[in-house]
Amino acid sequence: MKFVSIVLGSTSDYQVMKACADTFEAFGVNYELIVSSAHRSPERTAKYMREAEAKGAQVFIAAAGMAAHLAGILASKTVKPIIGVPMSASALSGIDALLSTVQMPAGMPVATVAIGKAGAINSAHLAMQILALNNEELSVKLKEDRLSKAKKVEIDSQYVETIISN
Repeated sequence: MKFVSIVLGSTSDYQVMKACADTFEAFGVNYELIVSSAHRSPERTAKYMREAEAKGAQVFIAAAGMAAHLAGILASKTVKPIIGVPMSASALSGIDALLSTVQMPAGMPVATVAIGKAGAINSAHLAMQILALNNEELSVKLKEDRLSKAKKVEIDSQYVETIISN
């Protein structure tokens, strides 16, 4: 079974990353979610990566705050796409995690999205865009979602125009 793996650096990341899981559920995309720390459980993380790939993981999403090395560790263990979601877990409001996630060495890419909930949702959409390269049904769902978003903007604009003209 093909799926997306969501790896959280800590349980404190769950409330934000639930938006990622919810997005996959809304689109009918298989995923699994685990907690495994780059620093506190490196052997567990490496073992999980081997097992997840063997089970069919196609894309990995790593959510971590502060030093945020989780996405880099995952990238070092696979050639599958890695998407990093920086978490706001320190006095720096996630900027430290953003920089740790985005500043990868050449040849070890991690696609990095926004800090927090917007990043959680965007990570799901980016993973689905990757999967849609070989999945026409998912591609159609993503296109329909974009059209729905565009239609909402038109409706919102008509509402505002009505308020202004009255």
